[in-house]
Amino acid sequence: MQPMHEDFLSKQIAMRTAKLEIDYEVYSSAEELNASDRDLLQKARDVTSKAYAPYSHFQVGAIAHLEDGTLAEGTNQENASYPVGVCAERVLLGNVAMLHPGQPIKTLAIAYHNLDGDSSKPVSPCGMCRQAISEYEARTGRSIRLILSGMEGAIFIIQRAGDLLPMSFGSKDLLGE
Repeated sequence: MQPMHEDFLSKQIAMRTAKLEIDYEVYSSAEELNASDRDLLQKARDVTSKAYAPYSHFQVGAIAHLEDGTLAEGTNQENASYPVGVCAERVLLGNVAMLHPGQPIKTLAIAYHNLDGDSSKPVSPCGMCRQAISEYEARTGRSIRLILSGMEGAIFIIQRAGDLLPMSFGSKDLLGE
């Protein structure tokens, strides 16, 4: 029998490292976008004013361009009991699922307005929203393109929302596939 430390070392030698990377586009302003992306982003920026964010003053708006051409929107909805609040992305996904069942989302523009600070850097969806968007991609079988921005400044475009959640947990994990 080998001493415990030798067994541990042999397992370490078999270990390897791997790397995850994503590609995304970076634009310095909305003027660099094509007309349809610029219009969708402006709608997301405009809809931030409908957010209910009396506690954080961090208004988020999301606009989805569905495959059939329809636009759907969502905003964050806060609550004095913080865990009860809902992010704009999940409000939007619920609206789409209810009002346009099975309809794939082609592009999802997300913008925020920080009433107490800077709104010029792109902000990515939180982990819970990444999971929800990834699940929506899986259930429709279509990639969702993301446009991420504040009220001005730089813009990130990600071709597949699932890229924001590598090694995601999904239905295949539950079903043992």
